[in-house]
Amino acid sequence: MIFALAGNQNCGKTTLFNQLTGSNQHVGNFPGVTVDQKSGAVRGQKNCTVVDLPGIYSIRPYTPEEIVTRDFILNQRPDGIINIVDATNIERNLYLTLQLMEMHIPMVLALNMMDEVSANGGTINIQGMSQALGIPVVPISAVKNEGVEELIRTAVATAKNRVYPAVYDFCAPGPVHRCIHAVVHQIEDHAEKAGLPVRFAATKLIEGDEDIRARLELDQNELELIEHSVQEMESEHDMDRNAALADMRYDFIENVCRDTVVKCRESRERERSEAIDRVVTNKYLALPLFFCIMLGIFYLTFEVIGAFLSDLLAAGIDALSAAVDAGLTSYGLNSVVHSLVIDGIFAGVGSVLSFLPIIVVLFFFLSILEDTGYMARVAFFMDQLLRKIGLSGRSIVPMLIGFGCSVPAIMSTRTLASERDRRMTILLTPFMSCSAKIPIYGVFSAAFFPDCAALVMIMLYLGGILVGILAAKVLGKTAFRGNPVPFVMELPNYRFPSARSVGQLCWDKAKDFLTRAFTIIFIATIVVWFLQTFDTRLNLVADSSDSLLATVGAWIAPLFAPLGFGDWRVSTSLITGFIAKESVISTLGILTGAGADVTASALGTLFTPVTAVSFLTFTLLYTPCVAAISAVRRELNSGWQAAGVAISQCAVAWMVALVVYRAALFFV
Repeated sequence: MIFALAGNQNCGKTTLFNQLTGSNQHVGNFPGVTVDQKSGAVRGQKNCTVVDLPGIYSIRPYTPEEIVTRDFILNQRPDGIINIVDATNIERNLYLTLQLMEMHIPMVLALNMMDEVSANGGTINIQGMSQALGIPVVPISAVKNEGVEELIRTAVATAKNRVYPAVYDFCAPGPVHRCIHAVVHQIEDHAEKAGLPVRFAATKLIEGDEDIRARLELDQNELELIEHSVQEMESEHDMDRNAALADMRYDFIENVCRDTVVKCRESRERERSEAIDRVVTNKYLALPLFFCIMLGIFYLTFEVIGAFLSDLLAAGIDALSAAVDAGLTSYGLNSVVHSLVIDGIFAGVGSVLSFLPIIVVLFFFLSILEDTGYMARVAFFMDQLLRKIGLSGRSIVPMLIGFGCSVPAIMSTRTLASERDRRMTILLTPFMSCSAKIPIYGVFSAAFFPDCAALVMIMLYLGGILVGILAAKVLGKTAFRGNPVPFVMELPNYRFPSARSVGQLCWDKAKDFLTRAFTIIFIATIVVWFLQTFDTRLNLVADSSDSLLATVGAWIAPLFAPLGFGDWRVSTSLITGFIAKESVISTLGILTGAGADVTASALGTLFTPVTAVSFLTFTLLYTPCVAAISAVRRELNSGWQAAGVAISQCAVAWMVALVVYRAALFFV
């Protein structure tokens, strides 16, 4: 059996999914963490799978995640729906519940956060609500794993016995009632033929859902009759069609809640959150406070904690490399294989691996900000600023995620309601410097600017943001004319960071980094070593400038000569960076013969401080990795547009690096 797990954003859906499946999906304290469907086997039940769908507020196809949820339920027809609702905000959550009930699928309502309701003096008549809605209702606390076993048993029994919602007509006698029932009668045979629940199809048709209209295959006369019924309802009810249906549903919800819910008083958490928000969302203090927090995080990461741990790991890798080198030498291993292990694998992978602590420390701090609920506030107070460049505050969430990895950042744009905002954010997100570039920044800032390495790192991040802002202004005046949609986002209560959630995010990032290091980067270093070691006739070369790699790199090296780094070794490292940005440093480590310890002396043969600045600027802005471009292609549904993103970013990077290089030469 397959169960769909559906609910509003930030209602504890992913937490419940983890409890149901024993999975460790990332849980965040801001709306929109889940942007794609995930599935897992239900614990303790044979052949039972639950699919975690993106959080939505209604089944209107306004945003991609609403389309994902609606299409999964309509096309896959799961055996049951587990609808999780926030019991502390039940009226708003039940709006989606009524729409799900119209889809005529066995369904269970999971009342989450019941512990908070009880703690704050509220009560819910579970039996009364179940009778009023016509579906089983189970009180739970997902974060405490309370009531989850009962929910599983109820959901399985409901699906096995095919117990459909007993209540599906939510309207009182009147214009809306007459309109819905008139449309139901007109489309009944069409809905049956299309495999759609007739009540659901009727309300969607009244709301103007083009997809449902196409599925029903109605002729022009039938459409005109339906439109006449809708216009009559609007005239009598003195509301447009969408408002009339929303009013009908909320009237029903109010009646249910009046009979079954005793509202809880405002919680201490809410009072505390409002007190904190008076400071952190203050129009004068919000931005300075945010920048101070980010500067503090970068300083601790790149200058104190992360740098110390990174140096320790680098020393360990160097010691291991030396030990293996001595062991292979004493063993008398073939010189080519010896070179592959030491000059290829250890030099390539080792040079990247030493930056693992920096990435873990950075995401430790960022996950704390997310888990406390501060990130949602960042989106709130950044709205006014982002509107000046043609975006809404909601776009800040993908951009902040982009500092970690561009792939989930691009995927998270599905939470944006406007297609214009979504496409524009996808194009701008790669300008946010992802964590894969940290090894590049770390090596070059330590090699050429050791006294102000942290400042250089901060300037690079700010530079990416500044170029993104300029690109947004250009796009807003050209390809994406128009205004951003109104900004609406729920601000969750502040909470103390969960050790499990913070640890899970840090582990996910570390695992992702290690996976890339020992797969993509590992393969890339072997390929680079092979191309550097042999010539076109597969003979060993004494000088790498005679190798296959030099031949390939020489073809594109002239492109970078105006930027100050026209050496074939540098251009080659940028090519491998397209596979994974960490490969830039691993490639330079191999080609300079520095191994895992890429220092100023090794890079000094290729760069000066001025050309290092130019190179850092280019790597900051040039096209993201293959995985990110694939994500762009998938989200924009166009290979040509994805190719355009890659080419345009390279062009922007080249032009900005040229300006920086010329300016640096002028001042030097």
